[in-house]
Formats: sequence, structure tokens, C-alpha cells
Amino acid sequence: MDQSHPQHPMDLPAEQAAKLVFRPAPEIGEDGKLTGRDVEVPIGADEVFANRVRGDVITVVTTSGEKLTGKAPAGKAGK
Repeated sequence: MDQSHPQHPMDLPAEQAAKLVFRPAPEIGEDGKLTGRDVEVPIGADEVFANRVRGDVITVVTTSGEKLTGKAPAGKAGK
């Protein structure tokens, strides 16, 4: 396989991309019941399948097929 064109190209390393996006999950109150609100849960670098930076937005596709977005770092904006 040609390493100059990886199968799943990424604009940022998986570790950095994982820190920029969050997965929504239901919030559980102290009583163990759902509160009706969502909280943002971080993802792990091992869950990042691919990512792209477009403008000031990073889009991450996870290994489970989820598409998550977040704010891109300032140095990568304007692509």
C-alpha cells in the first residue's frame, strides 16, 4: 500500500482530534434517573476512524460510525 496516500487520511493526529469533539449522552441524576438533558462525553483516540478540518470545524468519524463535530484549533482553520 502506498503510504503517501493513507486509506483513511486525517488532518490531525487521532489524539488531538479526540480532544476536540464530544459525544452527546443522556445525563443521569444523583438519584440514578435520567434528567432529560444531554451531557458531552469525551471520546478516546482509539475511537477516531478519520477526521477532517474544514474552516473552523473539525469532523470526526468514529470506528462505530458516528459523525461528531467540534471547533478546530486556530492553526488549522482556513483549509
